[in-house]
Amino acid sequence: MRNVRWGLLLMLCLLLTGLVACGGQDNTEQSNETPSTEGTQEQGEQVLNLLSAETITSMDSSMATDSYSFEFLGAAMEGLYRLDENSNPVEGIATDHDVSEDGLTWTFTLREDAQWSNGDPVTAHDFVYAWKRAVDPNTGSEYGPYMMNGVIKNAEAINNGEMDVEELGVSADGDYSLVVELENPIPYFESLTTFPTFYPQNEAFVEEQGDDYATSTEALVFNGPFTLENWKSTSNSWELVKNESYWDAETVQLEKLTFEVVKDAQTAVRLYEEGTVDRADLSSDLVDQYATHENYTVIPETFIFYLKFNQTTSEALANKDVRAAISRAFNKEALVTEILNDGSLVANGLIPQDFVQTPDGVDFREANGDLVTHDVEAAQEFWERGLEELGTDTVELELLSSDNDESKVMGEYLANQLETNLPGLDISLRRVPFEQRKDLDAKMDYDIQISSWGPDYLDPMTFMNLFVTEGGNNKMGYSNAEYDQLINDAATTNASDKEARYNNFLEAEQILFEDAAIAPIYQSSTPQLVSSRVHGIYVNPFGPTYEYKWGSVEAGE
Repeated sequence: MRNVRWGLLLMLCLLLTGLVACGGQDNTEQSNETPSTEGTQEQGEQVLNLLSAETITSMDSSMATDSYSFEFLGAAMEGLYRLDENSNPVEGIATDHDVSEDGLTWTFTLREDAQWSNGDPVTAHDFVYAWKRAVDPNTGSEYGPYMMNGVIKNAEAINNGEMDVEELGVSADGDYSLVVELENPIPYFESLTTFPTFYPQNEAFVEEQGDDYATSTEALVFNGPFTLENWKSTSNSWELVKNESYWDAETVQLEKLTFEVVKDAQTAVRLYEEGTVDRADLSSDLVDQYATHENYTVIPETFIFYLKFNQTTSEALANKDVRAAISRAFNKEALVTEILNDGSLVANGLIPQDFVQTPDGVDFREANGDLVTHDVEAAQEFWERGLEELGTDTVELELLSSDNDESKVMGEYLANQLETNLPGLDISLRRVPFEQRKDLDAKMDYDIQISSWGPDYLDPMTFMNLFVTEGGNNKMGYSNAEYDQLINDAATTNASDKEARYNNFLEAEQILFEDAAIAPIYQSSTPQLVSSRVHGIYVNPFGPTYEYKWGSVEAGE
């Protein structure tokens, strides 16, 4: 591939998009964005006009897999608990819970005043149905097995077809008591219940809708602070409207939030400047222009972007030295400072900075240090050794990415760096829409892929179990028995021993990079313009990216 002049590429718009999983960062008061179809708002009206970078791909809590879907599931639905402004689980459908002495049985007391938007009560049976549906192999859920295997008793055996779904460790003791049996003590289980995969579903309604369930507003019922209106699976615009039947409706001040899909940062900023949207994400070429703006802010995130190496499609990528060479051959500092220019951080490990601490109070990333850094000399040594082992002096590989502006420019940059620093390497670029990239990943139809992951709960396991052998999110043929054992021990024998458990994670992360299983690129941040009239909308550290329940519009602004 020929070299590219990067001064020209820097002029392209970069639009950050969440590629998989849900968002992550310290809870920060925020808002969102959207071009209004109704013009400017009346003074004091509790309406926000917001933007979304992508469409909603699924409103079925058993089938959703991406941050955009989780964001709106979190607004329109509610599980046992939800996260408050300090990232602490607070009352949702559950008002309290008890845990057995061995940590294996959790009994949740449910409120009796919660109802679905069609008037049906929300009961323990709704949770039992939804959880069983999520692990039933006939459903085909990705997140059900990912979130519940090794957590809920018998989930893995059920998903593997070895046990009947009725054997799942969840049951209703009457209408308002939910009993959950775990495979092992799960230190983070309370926070896990805030995640959309664990939301309830109205069995009668779901079964009545059949294949149409969750494909449009008419094929949904809601039990959260808002209802999703004027939406179908192909929509580029929709609304969240206050759910008057929500059990805590008195707390919800926002009457409506409108959303429209806008992928171009220049367009988003223009709409913000016009006063028709209340927040705009900034691309790198706009940061310097707006960095001194009174409404400029940078949201630190815990998304990690990295290169996935598919060891099954290429003899070269099955070679550890080749993977190690690629991992070190691109300048990450130049990428985050000159191309992204958005506050993102260089990533030299898997667990992000400022996410979790070890038992002695040290940030996990600091405790394990930099595990793979930019080092062209070392990269070329690995490369020469790898080529010798392969008996060739040339390697051709394809780099898969999404087709948004950021991914396009980043793909060009990485290909240029790799071809320049690793003689004999030829990189072809394959850019596809987000949904197609997810499908290609699931089919393992790629060589190298620009991927990302944001945490689903507040624990290292949300990152570390991605790479266990044949794990649902592995999808790259990586396997290491020692790594698997360490992760298994963290989930089983060491589940109640925090120090031993964290030592498992620290050692496993080191193994992951000794094997050059992935190549970390950066930890993301999002620069934004946020209207001063918006209050009480928070950015969650995991799960649904934004929490709208406590949002409001400042009167008179």
